[in-house]
This record gives sequence, C-alpha cells and structure tokens, in this order.
Amino acid sequence: MSGAEPRTSSRQVLHRGLAHPLFWPLLALALLLLGNGLFNPGFLSLQWRDGHLYGNLVDIANRAAPLVLVSLGMTLVIAVRGLDISVGAVLAIAATVAAWTIARMQAAGSEGLAPLFAAIAAALGVALLCGFWNGLLVVRLGLQPIIATLVLMVAGRGIAQLVSDGQILTIYYEPFAFLGNGFLFGLPFSLFVVAAVFVGLKLLLDRSALGLFVRAIGHNPVAAHVAGVRAKAITWSLYVFCGFTAGLAGLLVSSNVASADANNAGQLLELDAILAVALGGTALAGGRFSLAGSLVGALIIQALTTTIYAIGVPPQVNLVVKALLVTAVLLLQSPEFRGRLRARLSRRAGGAT
Repeated sequence: MSGAEPRTSSRQVLHRGLAHPLFWPLLALALLLLGNGLFNPGFLSLQWRDGHLYGNLVDIANRAAPLVLVSLGMTLVIAVRGLDISVGAVLAIAATVAAWTIARMQAAGSEGLAPLFAAIAAALGVALLCGFWNGLLVVRLGLQPIIATLVLMVAGRGIAQLVSDGQILTIYYEPFAFLGNGFLFGLPFSLFVVAAVFVGLKLLLDRSALGLFVRAIGHNPVAAHVAGVRAKAITWSLYVFCGFTAGLAGLLVSSNVASADANNAGQLLELDAILAVALGGTALAGGRFSLAGSLVGALIIQALTTTIYAIGVPPQVNLVVKALLVTAVLLLQSPEFRGRLRARLSRRAGGAT
C-alpha cells in the first residue's frame, strides 16, 4: 500500500496540472520560446547595456504590453457575457486625441510636462466616454453587445480621422515618447504600466466582492440581480474600464511610434484581444475568467508574431499560422476533446495488443 499511495498521489498531481486552465497556454508559450532558442541560439539571451536590459524576451513583453492591457479589459467584459469589438477604434481615437492635444499645446507655447499630462487626461477621458457609450447601448438600451460595440468600431476611426483631419499626426515630444520607449530600473516603462493595472485589478477582484459579483453575473445575470447584485451598474462599469484599457494602450502605441495613424492604429486588435482571452481559459459564455490567462494569451500571440517574422514566413501567412495555433491550444483546453482523444488512443492501444 505504501508503494501504491505515492503513485496515486503523483497521478492526481499530474491530472490536476493538466486540467489547470493555465497549463496549456504556458506550455504553448514555453514551446514557442524554446523553439526560437533552438533555431536561433541568441534568441533567449539577455544583455545589460547602458543601464538597460535588452533581448528578444524583453522586446516580446514590451510589444505585447498594449495587447495585454486591452485583453484585461476584454476579459472582464466577456466574463459578464459581453463583448467589445470597438477596442481597436477606441485605441485609435485615444492615440489621435493625445497627438492632437500635444500639437495644440506646443503650438500655444506650452512647455515642460503640461502637454504630457494634458494628452494623457484627454486620451483617457475620451476612452472612458467611449466605454460609457458602449455600456449605455448594452445595459440601458438593451442592444446585443456585438451590435452595440460594432457601432463604435465602424464610426470610431471616422471620428479619429476627423480629429486628425485625415492626416498621420507626428509627435516630437520627448516626455511623451518615454511612455512607450522609456526605461525604468532597466526595464521598459510599458511593463510597469501593465504590472500596475494587472496587480491593481487582481487585488480589487480578489480582495473585494467584485470578483464574486462578476462571476455571478456571468453565470446568471437574472439570478444575480434577484440576489441583490447591481448587475447593470457593474456591467456598465466594466465596459467603461474596457474603454480605459484601450485608451491606455493607445497612449503606449502612439508614444512608441511617435505618431498617431487614425486609419491603421489598432487594426484587428479586437480579434487578438478576444483570442488572448480565449487562450487564457476565460469562458466566452461568461462566468469563468482568468486575468493571468489573458496575460499569457497576449504573450503567446506576440511570441508567435515574432517567431513568424524571425523564420522568414511572409506576413500574409501570419493570420493563418496564428489561427492554427489558437485552434490547437483551445482544443487541448477542452475537457471533452481531451476525453475523446484519450478514448481513441486507448482503443488503438487495446487493438494493438
């Protein structure tokens, strides 16, 4: 019995590990990084130069920062049975408003950090209004989330182009460039922005009743309302928060490239965010969500994009490869698929014997 018990416990640990929602996303990310390391020996190396940490791993995390931010907001919206496909347009609006604000204040002779703070306030303010608008259509007017957010997805880039007068706005302002290109304690500043949002959100959901309320609304909105949960107010606030994360991502994107392109900034970002959320184990039907999973999912998408470019695959194949990987990971996450796969393998093994 003493020999059988350790085997049983080890099997239980193995099964629990395989069933954990983060196992397969983390495995996919590790395989992507290790595969790059095998084909390119210097891919996983890190270097410390001029007080900064450099390397492909740092670049992947830095470039994934906007997607991580948007994915965090998307996670909570999906958790309450919602959806926001306007995040790419909201990013473009926020980026354009930030660039326009800086240009106007510089033209007026403002110096120092005043244009920076004004640009951040204006960009995040308009992003919050976009989230408020989406919440109004979904919660107050009762539109389907995909239809309600489609309105801003279509009109948002037109609004951004009206602000920019149809031009790509270039930003020559060093304090603003620090948001997307600066370093703090040797690491890209964008990573600290992501960490602050992630940790703050994680603490809020775990240390308060908000996380429980979000899960209750996602499982059954009517029952949650009957139980006294302010389902409509919470859902509305989550749409506002999703707009906020998209606006924050717009600041990072525009500062990174020192410009704001209303037509192309954030293109297909909504699809990448939904994929990242799904990869992380969040149930698209609501009720179950994972902030850490969405973060890992965003890193997978960025690591895959980096891998495709590194091995010389044409950019137009990027979406096909991304879709195949996402499909594989989602199938491996499905208990039903894994059960059928185990049953088929066991039948083959039985037939071979």
